[in-house]
Amino acid sequence: MINYDDQMELFGLISKNIARDTECWAFGGNAMMFYGYKDETKDIDLLFDEIGDRAEFIKAIEKIGFIEGGLRNIYVPEKLRDKHKPLIYFRYDIRFDLFVKKVFKTLISPKMKDDLFAIHDFKGKHNLRVKVLRKEHIALLKAVTERQNDFDDIRTIVEKEKRFDWQYLIDEAIWQHQHGDSWILVDVEKMMKDLKKYVFVEQKYMKQLYGAARSELPHGKPKQRQA
Repeated sequence: MINYDDQMELFGLISKNIARDTECWAFGGNAMMFYGYKDETKDIDLLFDEIGDRAEFIKAIEKIGFIEGGLRNIYVPEKLRDKHKPLIYFRYDIRFDLFVKKVFKTLISPKMKDDLFAIHDFKGKHNLRVKVLRKEHIALLKAVTERQNDFDDIRTIVEKEKRFDWQYLIDEAIWQHQHGDSWILVDVEKMMKDLKKYVFVEQKYMKQLYGAARSELPHGKPKQRQA
């Protein structure tokens, strides 16, 4: 596990080992620590715009003892077959999940790039810029990754955040669906149904998801994922 202070120290150390300026988006439990939603996490989720940036980042973390590991027992089998699956690096009980361009089928959208919560620059040998995504994007991407603790993290966000913007999340999910993410409506529908056991989610948002799927299926609901 890693806490906020340790994460900041780790990013600072990485900045001393990278060979060029590098930037990435933070969207996992590590991003939640920037908000104060949680005190520690074991997985550091980062999304890179270019494969070269990820490669440079990997060289830097290998210098400080991280080694590549497998994805089995972390992601469901369907995710393991996705060409945009992450590379995984471990050191003791800290794990990096490193994505490029997409989190599985989900793009870095214009909103994700421009509507950020915070930007942190770590200036060592070169600059490492970590851009923290908006809370609604964090929830959306955690619905996509479907790991063991992702739903608990989403629940934490929506319970603690009084200004969580469901319309913003739905609009982003529909945009992603229109730009090639064929499963995101299913992922968001499942997440919202599960959340309704704990928080109030207005039915109008579910109706918008079904409306977006209506062009595909006559009954107007997202298709079901096959096991």
